[in-house]
Amino acid sequence: MNFNRQEAIEILERTPQTLKQFLSGLSGGWLGANEGEGTWNPVQVVEHLIEGEKTNWIPRLKLILQEGESKPFPSFDRFAHMKEEAAAKSLEQLLLAFQEIREQNITRLGSLVVTESDLEKTGFHPAFGVVKVRELISTWAVHDLTHIAQIVRVMAQRYRADVGPWQEYLGILNQNRG
Repeated sequence: MNFNRQEAIEILERTPQTLKQFLSGLSGGWLGANEGEGTWNPVQVVEHLIEGEKTNWIPRLKLILQEGESKPFPSFDRFAHMKEEAAAKSLEQLLLAFQEIREQNITRLGSLVVTESDLEKTGFHPAFGVVKVRELISTWAVHDLTHIAQIVRVMAQRYRADVGPWQEYLGILNQNRG
């Protein structure tokens, strides 16, 4: 096992700044790029990350610590951000909102998981069954990395036809979606 709480937090802390540095100030062509119908553009990925901060990671952590395996997690709607009729926010507003809620959630994580034994506490996921706190935190960090990779891949695909014969040498253009 490679899990280390502090290492996971290192990723969680850096994701908002990474996205801000990478996406701020880009033109609409980059920010609106997607991989086709039913896929997300970079702005929608940020919206999804915000939704996860609100309704997934900390609420599930609290449920594990309070209820154990006696009460299953509520379902997480991975597409909730696509259904909201909220006022349109700029990318800058979304990035700031993500940074603020992530900072709050990292603080909450530190106050909720205080001992190594807390990491072994278990809850019940409706699809996966019994899961541990450390697995939830690991998933949270890898979820960030997945979506960072998704954003970069989607943006690279925008220039797929434009790179000409170099396409075969650009691994990011030869990956499957996922």
